[in-house]
This record gives sequence, structure tokens and C-alpha cells, in this order.
Amino acid sequence: MLLTLAAASLLRHRARTLLAVLGVAVSAAMLLDMVMLSSGMRESFRSLLVSQNFQLRLAPKGTLPFDTEATIAGADSLLAVLALRAGVEVVSPVLGGQLHVPLADGRTVTGAALGVEPAVQGDYELVAGRHPRAPDEIVANDAMLAAIGRRMGDTVRVAAGYDAQMRSLSGERLVRITGRARFIYLAYEQRATALPIAALREMNGATATDRISLAMVRLRPGADAEAERLAIERLVPRVTVISTAEAIRQVDERLSYFRQLAVILGAVSLVVGFLLVTTLVTVSVNERIGEIAVMRAIGVRRWRVVAQIVIEAAAIMLVAAPLGLVLGLVTARYLNSILARFPGLPERIDFFLFQPSAAWTALGLLVLCGLLSGIYPSWRSASLPIATTLRQEAVG
Repeated sequence: MLLTLAAASLLRHRARTLLAVLGVAVSAAMLLDMVMLSSGMRESFRSLLVSQNFQLRLAPKGTLPFDTEATIAGADSLLAVLALRAGVEVVSPVLGGQLHVPLADGRTVTGAALGVEPAVQGDYELVAGRHPRAPDEIVANDAMLAAIGRRMGDTVRVAAGYDAQMRSLSGERLVRITGRARFIYLAYEQRATALPIAALREMNGATATDRISLAMVRLRPGADAEAERLAIERLVPRVTVISTAEAIRQVDERLSYFRQLAVILGAVSLVVGFLLVTTLVTVSVNERIGEIAVMRAIGVRRWRVVAQIVIEAAAIMLVAAPLGLVLGLVTARYLNSILARFPGLPERIDFFLFQPSAAWTALGLLVLCGLLSGIYPSWRSASLPIATTLRQEAVG
């Protein structure tokens, strides 16, 4: 009975109900986006760090991985020390640099180069082809292949150094492209290649001998990551050891602005939705004061009147929520495509990461607002003196 009366009341004013649903849908979309933004980057970055299952990362003392051009000297002895640790399963050394590709038209294309151990690397995922096995083999991402006009299987001349004043290349080598790769930690559309670390060291000459930019460590199952981190820092004081948990904490500090912005805008959207429905319910109730008084006069209990109006407010929220969900996802995808181009951010970082818990949180808050928005105006109208209200309605 209550549901029938609530539906009849909403359908009686179709235009008003439609506008209310659309307004709440926009508010719901914004609320969902802000809930996704508040936790999306953290979860996206965490999944990025754990995707290759490396728990520790070693960088030059006082720096973050690839935050500067500093390198770790004595890399071979460092790797030997790590290999002796009982809790260490795999160590993946990485040397950063650049590769220059001279083109036939006189231009030179430059991209990032990673020297890795292909068997244990965790910096890229193969899209097609195979890992480089020989010193004259490389893999490249789509941005690099497009810039040099080459494809998998082609041979190309590359160089590790370029003297801008002399306009000459150094460390040149003829290499074959054995695979297409997607680099996990590099920025959107950043040109990149990977090759065996020994080959990149040789191309860079004495400046790269026995040096690495980063070492990633995978621990054995059951090993304590924090205990291993402290032990390695004591054994090798020239490096900074960063655990996944510490990296996430540092990212949280750097991106706290986005969380604060998300909380503020989410609260604003929730308040707007609440005020919108409250206003519409109040207008609807004021138009039906006489009807409510008649219902009370014939014996309808007060709680039934309140329940009917609260159901109407909740129905608006429930109908608007799915529309807001769809609109929010479309908006989030568009905004994410823009923010993903932010300089220096890995390509796989998502600002708006959809999680079922985020959708349920937004939906729950909207339904709660719908219930609250109908309580006060309905209780107030159901509490008016019956005789006085009927007389005023009749005179009016």
C-alpha cells in the first residue's frame, strides 16, 4: 500500500520527479568519482609495485629509484652480498641510460634505455616477440618503434652517447629488435628500450663499469620484508633500501592533495544531493498538507504518513543511483585519460580506479541521504493540528 501511494505521488508530478532524478544522478556521479579518486591512486600504485612481486628496492643513498642520475658503485659486490642472504630469492639489477637512434633524414631519436637481466627483470612486460638474449638484441615499446619507423625483427643502429657540440655519437652498435614491450614504471608515451645490462655497460664504457641504478629484490615466502630491509642497509650503507610499504607511504604523502580534494568535492556533492531532494520533498509535502491532514483525520497513523514520504525520497535516490554510476564511470574514464598524461607518472597509474566497495559506499550514502531528507518535512507535516490544518485548507 505504501509503495503504491508513493509511486502514485511521484508519477503525479513527472517533470519534477525527472528533474530530481537527473540532478541526483549528476551528484551521484561526482560522489562516485571522488570516492574512486580518494583511494584509486593508492591502490593503483600498490598494485603496480606488487605486480612483479619484488618487495625491496635498492637505490643510491638518499634517493628514490631513478629520482636522480646517481648510480650505485661496486654493483657486483653488492649483488654477491644480496645473493648470500637466506631470505633473498631473486635480485634484479637495473642500469638506466639513453639510446640514440640516427635516422636516414638526419634526425636522431632519443629514448630511455634500461639495462636488465632478462631472466629476472621486472621492468617491462612483453607484448610480442621474446626477450633480448644477446648483446646485439633489444626490445622496445610502441612509442619508440613509431618514432624510429621500425618494427619487430628489424635491425637498427643505436648509440649510448651523443655529443651535441660535436654532433657525434658514441658507443654505437647494430642491434636487432626482438620484441615489443610495455614498460611498467615509465610515463605515458615515453620512448623506451631494454637490453642486457652487460651490453649497456659496454656501450657506455668506463662510466658504467660495475654500476647499477637500481636493484629490485624478491624475498622468499615467509621472509620479513622490514627485517631484511634493515639488515641490508646495515650491510651495505651506501644504498637506501625501500620496501613496498614505505614506497606506498611516500606516495601517499606526495599525493595527499588529491585525497583532500576528493574528500572536499565528495562532501560537496553529497550535500548538494541531500539539499536537492530535501527541497523537492518539502515542496511536495507543502502541496499536500490538506491531503495529509485528511489522511490523519480518517485514522491513518503518523508513522505511515512519514514512511510514505520517506519512501518517495529514497525512491528518487535509488532510481538516480544507477544513472549516476554509469555517468560517473564515463566521466572517470575521460578524466583518467587526461590525468594519465601528467609528466613523470607511470603509464599504468589510474587516478580513478573502480572498486565495488567504492560503488557500494556511494550508493549507501545516497540512500541514507534520501531517507534523512524525507524525515523532517514528513514528520513536521504529519504533526500539524488536524482541525486547524483542515480549516486553513478549506478557507484557502
